[in-house]
Amino acid sequence: MDYTAYLLVANVAVWLGVGGYMMFIGARQRRFELRLAQMEQLRDDV
Repeated sequence: MDYTAYLLVANVAVWLGVGGYMMFIGARQRRFELRLAQMEQLRDDV
């Protein structure tokens, strides 16, 4: 393989990593918002 093929593979790997990280952060954000809504509901019930 020449250097352009390595560059393409590295570029794809980086973007897959960025996409995976964004999905991970999005999932954590959804869980956080759900937990916050639960806590607000408990506060309002008291």
